[in-house]
Amino acid sequence: MGNVTVVGAQWGDEGKGKIVDWLASRADTVVRFQGGHNAGHTLVVGGETYKLSLLPSGTVRGTPSIIGNGVVLDPWALQDEVERIRGQGVAVTPEVLRIAETCPLILPIHRDLDALREDASGAGKIGTTRRGIGPAYEDKVGRRAIRVCDLAHLGELDPLLDRLCAHHDHLRAGFGCPPVDRERLKADLNEIAEFVLQFARPVWVDLDEARRAGKRILFEGAQGVLLDVDHGTYPFVTSSNTVAGTTGSGSGTGPGAAGFVLGIVKAYTTRVGSGPFPTELFDGVGQRLGERGREFGTVTGRQRRCGWFDAVLVRQAVAVSGITGVALTKIDVLDGLEKVQVCTGYRIDGREFDYLPPHAADQARVEPVYEEMDGWAESTAGARSWAELPAQAIKYIRRVEELIRCPVALVSTSPERDDTILVRDPFAS
Repeated sequence: MGNVTVVGAQWGDEGKGKIVDWLASRADTVVRFQGGHNAGHTLVVGGETYKLSLLPSGTVRGTPSIIGNGVVLDPWALQDEVERIRGQGVAVTPEVLRIAETCPLILPIHRDLDALREDASGAGKIGTTRRGIGPAYEDKVGRRAIRVCDLAHLGELDPLLDRLCAHHDHLRAGFGCPPVDRERLKADLNEIAEFVLQFARPVWVDLDEARRAGKRILFEGAQGVLLDVDHGTYPFVTSSNTVAGTTGSGSGTGPGAAGFVLGIVKAYTTRVGSGPFPTELFDGVGQRLGERGREFGTVTGRQRRCGWFDAVLVRQAVAVSGITGVALTKIDVLDGLEKVQVCTGYRIDGREFDYLPPHAADQARVEPVYEEMDGWAESTAGARSWAELPAQAIKYIRRVEELIRCPVALVSTSPERDDTILVRDPFAS
């Protein structure tokens, strides 16, 4: 029995939360290895809905869950989320939740800078969630971040603040804002420190012990491969690497820890915010997909853009993230459509492409090449076996497998945890 890494294979919002929660019953530990509270995972368990942003999805099930060093952590957002989930009856204790001591913190000044930049960008806006994710990663790379371990040494914070404020004060001045209020920042950190430190641990030690004991680790990615800062639709991407290769650096495990890489894909395509979207629909079908799929961002509440399944982009995601098998979600949203279409290639100025070119100007001129298939009138909602699926739905799934060059390991037929068809158990592979 090996490890499993779950990543989104589109632009996020593919239904990772449910799949990770479903897999958590087979795991000994669940690990978040990148991103921040700009990610949103929705779990529906027994009619109860849980909305998570920072907490690993295993938390709801009580599976030991780790926030790895590759995550940027907003301590106040974490406190709010823990209190909210506790209010729903979930026990979030240091035995369940562990946070890497080396996690960089998202501070109020990061949120300020995120919003100031976005407001000043005009036509260059990239649709940031304004939660300070990008500026926090910048400070990490710039070696001026305040980390979780620093909360235990607040009396020695001034040299760190000198370096941090030297950078941010100049930026804030350019936007006409006053310098960082250092005393207020120190007071805020002092107030939140005890809450965060109860969960802080050298989690790489825990993971090394788990590996040596042969325990099963489930790595949980945030966002999607197409939002990866290197491999996504740049600059309309997130500020971290979302591909499966990040599991090692983002958690303190070796590169071989990823195990079976499960890519989550919707049976159609969605995207929140700005950026290229070759198969986006602006007609009644697109509206229907959005309404039936309840396509609103978990974190932002923004309506998602909807379109046909893009096999070109998913095939690209499979390749760059080393995806072993996919979990196809929301197949039930396509129920009742007379015809369904799948994008099999692109055309730019008469030239054929089997991948998305990297330059924004080329991406803006992309014309999708579609293959049309018959739809199905029967319902797939709640199906838990192949026998319960309409023949045409199975034909659609098989065609998707061929086009993305990757097998389907699971099929999700509703938001409910158990409405899942298991084709291949990732933990047994």
